[in-house]
Amino acid sequence: MTSYYRPKGLSSALSYLDPKRALLFLEDAFGFEPLMVIVDENDKVAHSEMSYGDSVVMVGSEWSEDHRSPKSAGGKNTQSVHVQLARGEDIDAHCARARKAGAEIIQAPATQFYGDRTYRAKDPEGHVWTFGVTVNEMTPAEWDKASGLKTRKRV
Repeated sequence: MTSYYRPKGLSSALSYLDPKRALLFLEDAFGFEPLMVIVDENDKVAHSEMSYGDSVVMVGSEWSEDHRSPKSAGGKNTQSVHVQLARGEDIDAHCARARKAGAEIIQAPATQFYGDRTYRAKDPEGHVWTFGVTVNEMTPAEWDKASGLKTRKRV
């Protein structure tokens, strides 16, 4: 039996003008797995969830002035979603898959000073997604030396 209840943790909820199209895109472009779709009496998406590893993203319609797609807000985002691939996964192939499915690649895959290889993409409604995979595990002292920044636990 599938459990629809999650343990303690975080998940993201994104609003779309066309959540049905978004669900298909997220599966095709990024490899997210459908968990559930709840529809209303008119077959409109009321709520849905997709998984990626142990994480969940919720996809829904615009439902208030504060819950809008970037497409309805002049392309503006107030958050972006970071998705971590498993070590050894091919992030360049993941990026190519996303591009082929219609994602706008806004930052090509590149290795970062902290040892992850990342890329950024926009979905068809303008949500920004960052994908990363660890390619070189480093200590904070090593990435501080590489970047000129200082890592600490608290402000």
